[in-house]
Amino acid sequence: MIRTRSRLNTLSVYAVVYLIFLYAPVAVLPLFSFNDSQYITFPLLGFTFKWYAQLADSQGLQNALINSLKVGLSVAFLSTVLGIFAAKGVTRYRMRRSGMLISFIMVPLVIPEIILGISLLMTFSVGGIKLSLITVGIGHLMLCTPFSMLVLISRMEGFDKSYEEAAQDLGENAWWTFWRVTFPIILPGVVASFLLTFTISFDEFILAFFLAGTDATLPLHIWSQLRFPDKLPSVLALGAIIVMVSTVVIFAAELIRRGGVDLGKKSKV
Repeated sequence: MIRTRSRLNTLSVYAVVYLIFLYAPVAVLPLFSFNDSQYITFPLLGFTFKWYAQLADSQGLQNALINSLKVGLSVAFLSTVLGIFAAKGVTRYRMRRSGMLISFIMVPLVIPEIILGISLLMTFSVGGIKLSLITVGIGHLMLCTPFSMLVLISRMEGFDKSYEEAAQDLGENAWWTFWRVTFPIILPGVVASFLLTFTISFDEFILAFFLAGTDATLPLHIWSQLRFPDKLPSVLALGAIIVMVSTVVIFAAELIRRGGVDLGKKSKV
């Protein structure tokens, strides 16, 4: 008993130290974004919101934000649709070598993004395809679809299939069974998938670096501003906003996903 408590205490200390090591640099970012100086100094020379106010006057930032929203929303929608079809195929139909198929779809998760970016860049160059937001979206779609599948497969496996069978016994075809029975049940997973994939696409830098061409996304805009020392405070302010928004979206996606899983468990009882 004493050994068990000792191990738990050691594990708790390790977890706290690991979390501090992982998130301390991110937590410092908002702190310095309020510093009344163009340079990173500690202690802070003062407290100001002027770096946040400057963001509203940047036309380049606004264009990059619009580009990131276009790509992020499009990728989130398409990857979630593809994830729904893939998850339904894997969980509802007996497919030969479905495990191999899932492993093949998950390949982009284990390939380094720089390798994937170079491969796509070469493919588009050979095919004569001009780099644009569309090519960025294709790259992000390859990256985000596996995440969507993982969320939706777990959601579809989490509710009783007898609901679908009962609807079909009552005369509904497969299409209307999906929309009237399956879709409302998996809706929390669909929303979670959309939010998760949007966040991944919105924050992604490496693929956008290789595939964006002249259309800068928000991460590319931030990277380009780091070359100018006087732009650093505004970059810190923008980074702080992105971190906070991304954190809220990810937490919302996880809460929605867990709520859907709990609802599915209750429906089985």
